Amino acid sequence: MDRELVLAILAALLCGGALTLVGWYPARSPVTGSGRTLERRAWRRLWLPFVPAVLLFAALCGWALVEPADAEPVPACLLWAAVPFASVMVRAACRAVRSLVSARQDYAVATVGLFRPRIVVSARVAEALDAPALVAAIAHERAHVRHRDPLRLWLAQLGSDLLWPWPAAYARFRCWRQALELARDEEVRIRGVAGMDLAAAIVTALRFNQSSGAPGAATLGGDASFAAARIARLLRPLESTATPVNRGALWPLAVAVGVSLAVLLGRAYGECVVRSFLAVV
Repeated sequence: MDRELVLAILAALLCGGALTLVGWYPARSPVTGSGRTLERRAWRRLWLPFVPAVLLFAALCGWALVEPADAEPVPACLLWAAVPFASVMVRAACRAVRSLVSARQDYAVATVGLFRPRIVVSARVAEALDAPALVAAIAHERAHVRHRDPLRLWLAQLGSDLLWPWPAAYARFRCWRQALELARDEEVRIRGVAGMDLAAAIVTALRFNQSSGAPGAATLGGDASFAAARIARLLRPLESTATPVNRGALWPLAVAVGVSLAVLLGRAYGECVVRSFLAVV
């Protein structure tokens, strides 16, 4: 059987199975503390379930690098077992593409665009806001632009769809999205924006928003059910924990080292392991 086809079947079966096994990983709602710290923690928790699947895929790629073009045939039972996991991946890919080509939504205030993010402000909202509130709203959206949050939202939604049907996956996505708004609120307040002005802009945006947001768009109003807690936080003095923090690169480095080791192990032992696995099945 063709090596690339065997790789695709094994990746769907083993990586999909790994995602299914760890997709239950629980979420934690952001409540107190620095918004930026909460956002980073929620972002890591969002992707932590993917670590085993990524390492498995890296090992399979290491095996494919040294495997001849004609690999071992895959038993029919494995092929059928891989179908449900492949279906979840196809579903996630279709939803991701559809979110990009869907009709443009009528946002009040939002940042849209994956690779060239831009700020969209409805004329009705601009007329309804006073000058300080409008400045606060634009400052908040500029923070989304600086961090390329529409792209991160789109990727987070794709990752959550890959963990379907676990409810915990979407709960983690929702918790991170809430923490993201807290982080951007905190960032602009540190830069001098008044919390009261930003709260007024959020209330007005919620009145005019016809959509709660879609992958690839960071809306000012965000989650309406979270708005009350968010506004209450904005009306309080900025917490003392809201100090600039260093962005550590230890966990991406750890993942890179792990992937490299997995590729090397796949090159060294992948053929023996895959042949034994296919023979046993």
